[in-house]
Amino acid sequence: MRIVITEFISLDGVVQAPGGQGEDNDGDFAHGGWSHPFFDPEVVGGSFTEALENAEALLFGRRTWQTMAAAWPGRTGDPFADRMNSVPKYVVSQTLGEGDLTWHNTTRIDGGKAVARIRELHEAEGGDLVVMGSPTLVRTLLSEGLVDELRLMVMPVLLGGGKSIFPADGGLRPLELVSTAISPAGVHVCTYRPAA
Repeated sequence: MRIVITEFISLDGVVQAPGGQGEDNDGDFAHGGWSHPFFDPEVVGGSFTEALENAEALLFGRRTWQTMAAAWPGRTGDPFADRMNSVPKYVVSQTLGEGDLTWHNTTRIDGGKAVARIRELHEAEGGDLVVMGSPTLVRTLLSEGLVDELRLMVMPVLLGGGKSIFPADGGLRPLELVSTAISPAGVHVCTYRPAA
């Protein structure tokens, strides 16, 4: 399976709490919901819809999964929500138990064995394994060379600090820009793949 990362990201590389206040206040982050003024259904929404349509499964870190699991099951009747709720999901966690997996079609991956299990999924036949949010997990996947595509919705805003998806290990990881689109609000939807 190809591993595809899909992220809202600020110009200064922050991905923390794009969806709303209280989503992730770590480090006293005060800008929850910062992506909302820049969202449009055609370019930005279209990019997420395309990623979801190509997904054979979704992969999340625990915090992002819990946020999504609290939001999506109650939404039905539109194709995006129905797809989010029906597609197989994996959550990486050392703390969630089987009884906590209330979002339909979710399988837990033990946090201590996550890289090995995700590597198995990556090597398996199939469609895309799509990651949304989950900055700690994405940093690990990038560090391990397990990312096949990085789809960034670069929003025209500076947040002055917060969580990033990028490893800070000094590693050089050349990428190739394979597509770009610009929304009316100035969001650059950039799709990168590891350079050959």
